[in-house]
Amino acid sequence: MPSEPLISVIIPTYNEADTLGIAIQSMIDQTYKNLEIIVVDDGSTDTTEKVVQTFIEKDSRIQYLKCPHVDPYRTDMRGVNIGVGWLARNYAMEKSRGEWITFQDADDASLLNRIEIQHNLAVQYNAVCITTSLFPFKEEFLNKQLDVGRLLKEEKDIIVSPTEINALAQRIKGLLMRDWFPHHYIPFVFKKRLPTRLLFIRTKESYPGVDGIPFFKRETIEHVQFRPRHKRVWPSLSGRGVGRDHVFQLAEKYGRSYSFKLPLYLWRTRDAHNPYPGWEKYLV
Repeated sequence: MPSEPLISVIIPTYNEADTLGIAIQSMIDQTYKNLEIIVVDDGSTDTTEKVVQTFIEKDSRIQYLKCPHVDPYRTDMRGVNIGVGWLARNYAMEKSRGEWITFQDADDASLLNRIEIQHNLAVQYNAVCITTSLFPFKEEFLNKQLDVGRLLKEEKDIIVSPTEINALAQRIKGLLMRDWFPHHYIPFVFKKRLPTRLLFIRTKESYPGVDGIPFFKRETIEHVQFRPRHKRVWPSLSGRGVGRDHVFQLAEKYGRSYSFKLPLYLWRTRDAHNPYPGWEKYLV
């Protein structure tokens, strides 16, 4: 539909060639068609570029970017990626053209009407940012859609309001994470250990919904972008929390963030926990 606004879907990737194709295909097949799909490579050394080029040949909506920035603190002493592509995400946002921006992780997938539902909800609620929820990744869920109309009729307590999200943001934020204190000079290892942790991270509560795939207005990037670990006000205890910090920033800055308990994302994880047991009946 020509009147549909352009939506930018950013896929950050780092040595994920084995799963990247499934992630891209789940965006190509979305019911919402006016997309630009930006794969931003954060320094991969595998066959990532080759994988993306095979899709570019078939779909002109796909772009391939190489992040020109190198995060010197991407990995910790154990080699774990704690940067989580925050520089690559910011770079792709700057290059994007969509009225709305969202993400797709390179090792996951989405139900085929994820973008359509997110856009409709954002417009309906006049939101600046929304999040939705997940199912554990299963191959049989690929190429499925969520019957959101039926789900909303049969299930209750689906919406988390801006008031609830803003209250959560303040409840989590430690005393020394306020603007008056230069917390970014404090090593993270000191921030996460009790009893000092309570000065920086008061509770371990999660942001409602999948914080890694927010759906938000592009205009926000003038004021809110992804931050390096030492500057994150809402990190996870592992030190990552790049998405968590970003969505809490948006909530605090604009006060118009909603979350909907609608499982639209397929998350690969060692933990096969399904937050919505039995809700597979809403897949069509």
